Amino acid sequence: MYREISKLIMYGDMDENCILYQMGEIFRRNYEKSCSKPTLIKDIYTQIKRLLIIATDYGFNYNLWQNYLTFFLVTNENPFSITCEKVGANEGSVNHFAKNDFRVFRNLFHFDFSAIEKELGIDCFSQLSNYKAIGKKELMYNKNVSEKIIDLSAELEMAADENEFFDSVTAFYKAYGVGMFGLNKAFRIKEGSHGTDVEFVAINNMDKVMLDDLIGYEIQKKKLIDNTKAFVEGKKANNVLLFGDSGTGKSTSIKAIVNAFYPQGLRMIEIYKHQFKDLSSVIARIKNRNYRFIIYMDDLSFEEFETEYKFLKAVIEGGVETRPDNILIYATSNRRHLIKETWSDRSDVKVQDGMHQSDTMEEKLSLVNRFGVTINYSKPSQKEYFNIVTELAHRQGITMPDDELRAEANKWELSHGGISGRTAQQFVNYLAGFDGHMR
Repeated sequence: MYREISKLIMYGDMDENCILYQMGEIFRRNYEKSCSKPTLIKDIYTQIKRLLIIATDYGFNYNLWQNYLTFFLVTNENPFSITCEKVGANEGSVNHFAKNDFRVFRNLFHFDFSAIEKELGIDCFSQLSNYKAIGKKELMYNKNVSEKIIDLSAELEMAADENEFFDSVTAFYKAYGVGMFGLNKAFRIKEGSHGTDVEFVAINNMDKVMLDDLIGYEIQKKKLIDNTKAFVEGKKANNVLLFGDSGTGKSTSIKAIVNAFYPQGLRMIEIYKHQFKDLSSVIARIKNRNYRFIIYMDDLSFEEFETEYKFLKAVIEGGVETRPDNILIYATSNRRHLIKETWSDRSDVKVQDGMHQSDTMEEKLSLVNRFGVTINYSKPSQKEYFNIVTELAHRQGITMPDDELRAEANKWELSHGGISGRTAQQFVNYLAGFDGHMR
């Protein structure tokens, strides 16, 4: 195995801690007889455990070794794979080196582990070739990733030669991309990573909510859809601020829009206020990728002593470097003006031509003006609240008469935070837990 791995060119610069590299080292030490059998067995079991962890995280099944090699291929960002993501596999000399690597991977796909199993008296590799996960559906957090990997793995297993292997892998790169962005919808910034070392962490259990799940707010949803549709189609689009009362569906709308446009290459990166100083580094990492990115800021607001909004203003508009066409900022806030104002902000008020002007106030209010689209999610009226409750209850199969449902919903909101879509959803969830009957 280590001899095969040593032939890799485009995919050869791998992390020495990765499973493939470590497996190659185990086979090298076994060939050289440079360590004892118990040590080799221990090292093999360590890598087998790592394979099982990946299988559990991603819901892999059947042949875990082939699933892992496929996962390695679709997450390996190198000049060849990233080029295929952008423009496909065009004719060029680099294809010769890529096909060399795919010949190696095809050999690894069909590697015969029986000799080392017999020599060491183990059978773990045989078990991996027909792995049956326990409780797979319950444990699998990202079905989207699992299905893509398993399907491609099965296709690669049947490849007759490196040319068919090449066609399958490059078609995947063009259709879905490469690396974590190709497989996942949403990401966060890894805590502790800064500047040029900023790292992304995939959000594997993102809510699967769709826009139809949000009852009402049709005008607001249409504005959000129209802007996002223009964005993913490469047309001019604006940064968006969703503001209004708590629990009205602002964050839900953002998640739903990402779910809706994910197949068209939309991805989301959630960033927190204390990470705004790294916004420029985040943008540098994603500006040349073949995706459309929403940088998402939830519950955006600033107290008078917080100055992070200046990083945001510089990035949105007004910096030296133009914002890339594949990036927009979507934010939600309970505040219309985002930044808390104080009477001290008015200390520099000047009267000119009958107008009161304040540089401090203008600086703070100008942040909102950086968002080309502002959408107001106001608290529903009593009638709208009852309509939301009724529709959600019907979708849940709750058979309580509408009059009784509205009466109980009214009691619920009085003691659970007032009228909002969130309150309605919590009330219906409560009913669903007791088969539609109040205790």
